[in-house]
Amino acid sequence: MKEDTKKKKPLTPMDIAKYEIATELGLLDKIQEGGWKNLTAKESGRIGGLLSKRKKEGKI
Repeated sequence: MKEDTKKKKPLTPMDIAKYEIATELGLLDKIQEGGWKNLTAKESGRIGGLLSKRKKEGKI
């Protein structure tokens, strides 16, 4: 049995915002199943765009 050797780092405010946006877009299940690499370019771009918008508005 192989142990997961990756250390889990604490989530940053930016990470938390990414997860919030993914949840709002209905993509959280897809991310939990296959990770962030499982998203299409369009889905990733949508998350990135909303993240940038919120950052500019000072919400992050």
